[in-house]
Amino acid sequence: MQGDLVLDCKGLSCPMPILKLAMAMKKLENGKVIEMYGTDPGSRDDVPAWCERTGHTLVEMLEVEDGFTFFIRCEK
Repeated sequence: MQGDLVLDCKGLSCPMPILKLAMAMKKLENGKVIEMYGTDPGSRDDVPAWCERTGHTLVEMLEVEDGFTFFIRCEK
């Protein structure tokens, strides 16, 4: 899978990945997907919880060697 927008949050600690995700999502059209990279272990729980709170869809979460890759669909 490939996102319509790539958001690199590697090296950032909470709450920065979620803040950057929220700002990027505001600029995205409905139905488009953000491909977000992160290394903060808290992102594993934070991103799905944020998606649930905001109504966006977590399409997929992958644990990769250097952290996580999330695919999040914009649902406006």
